[in-house]
Amino acid sequence: MKLMWKKTSGYKRCRTLISTNPNLPFEVQTTQEPDPDIKGEEEAEEEEQERFNRRKAEKGEDSSKTLAPDSQNPNSSDQKLAETFQSQGDQLAENGKYREALGKWEAALTLMPEKAVLHEQKAQILLEIGDAWSAIKAATRATELEPLWAEAWITLGRAQLNFGEPDSSLESFNKALAIKPDSKEVRADRETALHLIKRRKQLHSSGSTSVTENRFKVGEKD
Repeated sequence: MKLMWKKTSGYKRCRTLISTNPNLPFEVQTTQEPDPDIKGEEEAEEEEQERFNRRKAEKGEDSSKTLAPDSQNPNSSDQKLAETFQSQGDQLAENGKYREALGKWEAALTLMPEKAVLHEQKAQILLEIGDAWSAIKAATRATELEPLWAEAWITLGRAQLNFGEPDSSLESFNKALAIKPDSKEVRADRETALHLIKRRKQLHSSGSTSVTENRFKVGEKD
């Protein structure tokens, strides 16, 4: 199984998170096995990493040599290097190498910390490997940087849903729908959140739950 990374409004983003966890509320698709690694790929990645490490060292030695922010200088070598790391991370994610992909995107974020798509992609992978709390933090940052980007709110809602907070996820899905009202996938996720909220109310009414049992895993049935 692998993630399908596509361009959306200038962003490279996984439109549908393919999860190996049956409890996650995402559509499952099967794809062919990833192609074998191209010979020399690891050497190229090592060279990029060395360039990244050298640049970090140079910045630490002389702050006066710090390059202008990417927003002011879109052709800076920092941005080009960050885009290289991002592209490598995208490829690793497609091949199911999630932790390696996270490493590449973290390197890219060191150079471009305010690029929302990187935080959003990071959140998706964190969800895939079962770290919902860290996914919430990454997705929240994406919404802070791009508050009108519906996909960032969708990912945040899914992270909150998987962390067991349907009320918060409902708010996030509502914000996504305000931006993208015709999205069927958001409506489906919103229905899941509503179902869990209803389930919780039923349990409270019957007295079969305690104060410490407020969280519900996605996938619970009546």
